[in-house]
Amino acid sequence: MNNPFLNELEERFLRYVKIDTTADPTSATSPSTARQFDLLHLLVEELQEIGAQDVTLTDYGALLATIPATVQTDAPTIALLAHVDTAPQFSGTDVKPIVHRSYDGQDIVLPDDPSQVLSPQALPYLAQKVGDDIVTASGTTLLGADDKAGIAIIMVAARHLLQNPELPHGVIRIGFTPDEEIGRGVHANLPADLAAVFGYTLDGAHLGEIVYETFSADGAKVVVKGVSIHPGWAKDKLVNAAHLAAKIVDTLPQATLTPETTADRQGFLHIVGMGGSAAEMSIDIILRDFERDLLASQGDLLHKVCAAVQAGEPRAQITCTITPQYRNMRYWLEDDMRPVELAREACRQAGVAPFSVPVRGGTDGSRLTELGVPTPNVFTGMQEIHGPLEWISLQDMAAATEVCIKLAQLWATAGSGETQVKHGAESPAETGAAVDWTDEI
Repeated sequence: MNNPFLNELEERFLRYVKIDTTADPTSATSPSTARQFDLLHLLVEELQEIGAQDVTLTDYGALLATIPATVQTDAPTIALLAHVDTAPQFSGTDVKPIVHRSYDGQDIVLPDDPSQVLSPQALPYLAQKVGDDIVTASGTTLLGADDKAGIAIIMVAARHLLQNPELPHGVIRIGFTPDEEIGRGVHANLPADLAAVFGYTLDGAHLGEIVYETFSADGAKVVVKGVSIHPGWAKDKLVNAAHLAAKIVDTLPQATLTPETTADRQGFLHIVGMGGSAAEMSIDIILRDFERDLLASQGDLLHKVCAAVQAGEPRAQITCTITPQYRNMRYWLEDDMRPVELAREACRQAGVAPFSVPVRGGTDGSRLTELGVPTPNVFTGMQEIHGPLEWISLQDMAAATEVCIKLAQLWATAGSGETQVKHGAESPAETGAAVDWTDEI
């Protein structure tokens, strides 16, 4: 039976992904790129068209709106959130989305670069989607399902709720944020402006995935200042910052503490950028772990390596600055699991088996949770994000839309205690291995 949301989801999703919203980590503005406003302004018009109230585009680039309550209850206000930007790691310009109808289980060759092939042998989740409508890009760009799928899902769910006031629900807030991919999606004013007690980011992957455990994250910048002099007169005078920076990188444990050598619940130190000259070099590093004490240990290790290299060349100046980015949302959600339990119940009511695993990444919800708005993450279906093989099933998106609508109704009775939910793990995957997931914030 054809899902009633499929056509609208497809229409909205294809429209959104064609708009370039790539974030820029070197920019100091919010949003970091003016092109994010192209989508934000469109969404302002669309929210007004479907009857949302309080449609507001903040001065920091977050778009907020309200779906009014249809019943008088003491249910808390909940928020549905997604981010408008796409990752700067791969081009998001001139995206050409392709819908592969009723996927036949064979390789999908992307036409603009035939070397880019989605193979069910290499992608087990794709092999499960025979018969689904699969959306890809054309091979030379990312698709942008991360997180324009989340935007489309929220817009379709919002329109459905607004057009069906007989469905009982409390106040629902909508939030579309900029710059999640570069770690700036949650502005300091967002929690107050959002005015929600609990939230959900629509920014997850596999069907049924409800995420309440993410990495904790710090960012580090190491600056190495050498002694610069003409190389012809450099004997016993030159201190080459590039050599010292290379020594710092080489001293860090590359065999056991990098993304490519770790999995599951292991953390890592990841060098994401390095540049400069013989006079001065900078190294940008991200630190990740599920536990705060282990994250702190990584910072201690980095400081010790820098200190050791500094001791070997006292004429240099080496500084290491570590800045907190976000923390594992589990630390707060485990004190009140209602948002997670209701999301699982919404899945079951939508005919989807819920599961939870730790994810090796983070969302806006990680930061929102830390700032007092507990915000687990709900699946959209997005796969192979941040690259040319990114794809998504429209049927997964439709299931996520149904989950959002069920969630709205469940929260209408949650405050009064009428909603009965099942507590505890939903499946063996609940406490299983962490899944790779690369939203960097």
